[in-house]
Amino acid sequence: MLPVTLQFFVAMIAAAMADRLTRKVAYMHEEVRVLKELLQTETGKTRIAFTADQRRRLALKGKDLSAKERAACCQIVRPETILAWYRNLGARNYDSSKTRKADRPRKPDEIRALVLRLATENPRWGYTKIRDALRGLKIEIGRTTVANILAEQGFDPAPERKKTRTWAHFLKAHWETLYACDFFTVETFGVTGAVRQMVFFVIEIKTRAIHIAGICVDPDADWAKQVARNLVDPIDGFLRNAKFLVHDRDPLFNKAWSQLLANAGVSCVAIPAQSPNCNPYAERALSSGQGRQTCHAKLARCE
Repeated sequence: MLPVTLQFFVAMIAAAMADRLTRKVAYMHEEVRVLKELLQTETGKTRIAFTADQRRRLALKGKDLSAKERAACCQIVRPETILAWYRNLGARNYDSSKTRKADRPRKPDEIRALVLRLATENPRWGYTKIRDALRGLKIEIGRTTVANILAEQGFDPAPERKKTRTWAHFLKAHWETLYACDFFTVETFGVTGAVRQMVFFVIEIKTRAIHIAGICVDPDADWAKQVARNLVDPIDGFLRNAKFLVHDRDPLFNKAWSQLLANAGVSCVAIPAQSPNCNPYAERALSSGQGRQTCHAKLARCE
């Protein structure tokens, strides 16, 4: 224990230091009041707009004070505000909102393109059918995700998609395996004079390759069926890789003719009556000079 004399001197020094600190704090309080008065005089506002860094600094310093010290020292803001700033500062350390994504990751473009292709080529398929088809390819995807992908691209649900599907969509969807057929006439000279020959040709839509399938003066149903058998021959038939054959509503293309092609895996697609624009590639092959020259060259080789 210190001697009484030494204790007296320590107490005098401590009192002098406390008095000096009190005077310093009193001066700083008065300085803050003067600055607030000047701020109100110039701007008409007493509230100060603090930056994020200024709030952080005041919160860290104010947290070290006791409740009484904050009540005595906080002149710019209330003590409750200092504590609220400190709580917000601590909460930011556990805030992951900036790194957390709002939804699931976007599906890769390859999967999205595959969903659109399945919906385009199969207008009868709904969201569940498309999902199951993708799962058969080892691609995990949800029904809702399929619906969202189609909705983003403007695709309607399966029943509406079937109704609103255009002819252009059908041609584009089956481009690789789509063929078309039609007739054109050629005038030839025989023993009895001019003879009009009916030439039946088939065109591959993708490559524009033209095949003369048959020539006849007066074609009938039996002749048409024999031509169909030649076209679907599994070795050298022109339609051996086809899946769809577009044709008009000529009486020669009857049910027996269509069934013969269907047995070979070729579906017949009859265009509406008096609508040649639905079979544009075959019609263009006849109207263009190059297409007709090709037809005549093949006809000459057949003769």
